[in-house]
Amino acid sequence: MLARRILSHGVLDMRLVTAFACALALIQFATLPGHAQEFRPGHVFRDCDKCPEMIVVPAGSFMMGSPASEDGRSDSENPQHTVMMSEPFAVGRFSVTFDEWDACLADGGCDGYRPNDEWGRGRQPVINVSWVDAKSYAAWLSRKTGRTYRLLSEAEREYVTRAGTTTPFWWGSSISASQANYDGSSSYRGGSKSEYRQKTVPVDSFRPNPWGLYQVHGNVWEWVEDCNHDSYAGAPTDGSAWLSGDCTSRIVRGGSWYSDPRFLRAALRYWYPANYRASFIGFRLALHP
Repeated sequence: MLARRILSHGVLDMRLVTAFACALALIQFATLPGHAQEFRPGHVFRDCDKCPEMIVVPAGSFMMGSPASEDGRSDSENPQHTVMMSEPFAVGRFSVTFDEWDACLADGGCDGYRPNDEWGRGRQPVINVSWVDAKSYAAWLSRKTGRTYRLLSEAEREYVTRAGTTTPFWWGSSISASQANYDGSSSYRGGSKSEYRQKTVPVDSFRPNPWGLYQVHGNVWEWVEDCNHDSYAGAPTDGSAWLSGDCTSRIVRGGSWYSDPRFLRAALRYWYPANYRASFIGFRLALHP
């Protein structure tokens, strides 16, 4: 019957063809495993009440690093190179919070480590955590959920920070304390000085970027998976972490409440020893289908 309607008088009824194709796609999507259905760009989910809230970002490519004309750049941001993300993946909408860390601690995870808070717990970003500590949290969350949570690669962190933009900050080429938490007693590109809060703020402060991620610039540096390198010579171009080089030190991204504004640029790279803890370093997680 349907075939006769689609082929009416020997001519294809394109409206019915389109409707049939859409129905078939919906049926195929509905038969995918539940986790696979979640990986639609823009989809928000969490795997448990105290698990990080995740959002799916799209596949795509971007230019990693900074152009020679960008104020505040360093040689470590060379050479600029294209990186391809072949499939969507999920990223924490926020830095991991004290609430989320304390849930790990209460469940016997995170090696029993209770980091000191300087300005309260709750929805403040967890601080005083090393790269090693962040890996411990990811391992606990993976065991709890049966899914492989991990730190972002450095390339992924820049990709989701830019969210399709090419300017130093996702909103443009200037910065103020109404947009991010940083040392506003310094200025960027001759702009105005601004407020210096001298502490972290809750992770849902300020506007999210175009892909729905909060505070990808400032508040706390975030650990990523990669080992330290002085430049991008020989860097992976597929979005994977760079796991050779000086692996006693690991990369951090994003800048912090303690940073002057040039350190908040999307391309800025910095590093600390993997066991280093400070009140200006936290982390967020990623997840693949």
